[in-house]
Amino acid sequence: MLDNPDREINDKGADRQPGTSRRNFLKIAALAGATVSLGGSIARANGEIGFWASELSDEQLLAMYTTILRIRWHERTMADKMLTDPGYRGYNHFYAGQEAVATGVCAALRNSGGVMQADLIYSTHRPSGHALAKGVDLKAMVAEMDFRATGLNGGYGAEMHIADPEVGFMGADGMIGPGPVIATGSAFAIKARGSDQVVVNFGGDGTYATPHFHSALNNAALLRLPFIYVIENNLYHQYAHYSFSCPMKDIADAARTYRIPGVVVDGQDVIQVYNAAKTAVDRARAGEGPTLIEAKTYRYYNHWGAPGARPGELGAFGYDPLAISSFRPERELRAWMQRDPVDIARNILVGWGVIDAAKAEEIETAVRQEVDEAFAWVAEQPLCTPEDGLRHVFAEGTVEARQFG
Repeated sequence: MLDNPDREINDKGADRQPGTSRRNFLKIAALAGATVSLGGSIARANGEIGFWASELSDEQLLAMYTTILRIRWHERTMADKMLTDPGYRGYNHFYAGQEAVATGVCAALRNSGGVMQADLIYSTHRPSGHALAKGVDLKAMVAEMDFRATGLNGGYGAEMHIADPEVGFMGADGMIGPGPVIATGSAFAIKARGSDQVVVNFGGDGTYATPHFHSALNNAALLRLPFIYVIENNLYHQYAHYSFSCPMKDIADAARTYRIPGVVVDGQDVIQVYNAAKTAVDRARAGEGPTLIEAKTYRYYNHWGAPGARPGELGAFGYDPLAISSFRPERELRAWMQRDPVDIARNILVGWGVIDAAKAEEIETAVRQEVDEAFAWVAEQPLCTPEDGLRHVFAEGTVEARQFG
């Protein structure tokens, strides 16, 4: 464990001079503006970004790597089930390729204590990665997505409406845009009651073109709300490139309109994402207002489901003649997969001497077993029943009037 982040650690292949600490190495690399072998390009911002990852313990770094793997193997296993198991009911907008964004952001948050203590996140219609990174139980989530009665929400929320307030996962959103308005409402409530909680809203690149994006940032800036908007720019909203709806190369430039920090990070590099998120979280907790973070990333599967994919193979390359796969070049997908979040995270930990290649393989094997066991358990669970479909929809009985002083 790195009790002292400034002490010398074993390089094991890291491109730095012997005797350089993890913290100093990050600072030197950033100041040089270099693209280092351990990750991606250095983040850009219209404000200062701390090098907080240098202070993480080995246990915290391993937890982040494990989370990335858990998200990845959930996605791959679910995609394979959809392609090979006619009896499987699950459905997903897959998050594979974007794992470092959810992991890096949620690692900077407080993820326990219920809605009155935990930091809150609002998700998108692509929620599985956000849920797992926030601490949602894997088995309960898998069961929910397969419409099982033992699922996270009784099997009735399914993929796009999962929620777990106990860890601050306030739910997914099947519509494009309204999430940040609801999230800023929570941020206002938090500020009004004097809590130090922070609210994060995840949105895709397509949300820039919605009025909700701008009204949320405008009000958050005016009221200095503890709100962080994370744009996961995977280049495409459904099947259209984001340039069709956004006039800027960097969506984060929109932050200047509201006079708040706008940060662009390499969304494939969990360390970059964490550094930016931790800076934004600390700023929000201190009452300094919102931050807009744009993570440049990429999704490996199509917009929805698994068309164009093959069992046992990561990514959708259009093997299905009926699949909508012509909206992006295959070479573009393969180029992004060369900068895979799993590979980058593993290389960082090996380079920092936290693990070696054998330990990395051991961790991945254990995660794959955990995911396999979750899907096997879910297959034995009872399905939700149609006659209970309207439960928790209508209020029953009387509600006592309350007034808060």
